Order: sequence, then C-alpha cells, then structure tokens
Amino acid sequence: MENKDPIFLRQIIMEHYANPTQKGLLKNPTSLYIHQASDSCIDDIHLELEIANNKITSAKFDGIGCAISTAVTDIMAVEIIDKPVAMAIKIIDNYLNMLFERKYDETMLNELIAFINVPKQPNRIKCASIGINGFLKLLQEHEKTQK
Repeated sequence: MENKDPIFLRQIIMEHYANPTQKGLLKNPTSLYIHQASDSCIDDIHLELEIANNKITSAKFDGIGCAISTAVTDIMAVEIIDKPVAMAIKIIDNYLNMLFERKYDETMLNELIAFINVPKQPNRIKCASIGINGFLKLLQEHEKTQK
C-alpha cells in the first residue's frame, strides 16, 4: 500500500471498526473457536475459523473491542480467508513482526499497514494483537492435528 498518510490510515481503521465485514459467528459444529480477553481493557472477543482441505474458508469474530482491536481483527480475517493455513500463519507472523518492530515484508500487509504506527504507542500493541494472537493459536492447533 503506497499511501501511508496518517489520516488515510486512520480512515482504514475507522471503516473496519464502524463496519466490520467479518463480525458475527457462524457457529458451525466444524468451526474452530477461541476466546480472547484483555485483563487491562474492554477487548473481549470470540474468534472462529472454518478450515477445509487445509484452506481457510471463513474467519469470523464477535464481541466487544476498541477501534484498534476490532479493525485489525476484521482486516486480518479478510486477509486470511481463502489462504492455505501455512500462508495465513506467514501473514500473521509478518504482521506481528511489524508490530514488534522486527523485519517484515510490507507487500504482504495490504490494509494491515494501517497499524504501522502502533509501536509508537506501546499501550496499544495488545489491542493490535489480541485477535491476531487468537487466529494464530487456532491455526497452530489445526496444524498440530494435521500431523
């Protein structure tokens, strides 16, 4: 994503916060679920993944969260749908590398680049990673069951 203007990045975050496309659980018996809650803020979300033939067919979430946690969870859900599990893990790892100021590949981030300035506000890192860590745990657990 070329445009890193802070106003433009904030618009991405606010759009996904106000109108998250992946909010609402399907509650299918085959879905993988995890609950993520913060002990220091409002973030309390449930995450759901549907995986078929080692490919993510659905990524959903529900619950209460601040603008950052809601937006990043929604954007990541969009990013990993239709991806093989290994690629989704790679996208998540790359995003977390950006968040923790390690080497990352910007070309893999798309709208996730909107969170590039979060490391400047360390108190927001947990918000920007709570849903992501949940998706990662679900994907790692799925990989373990496939071996």
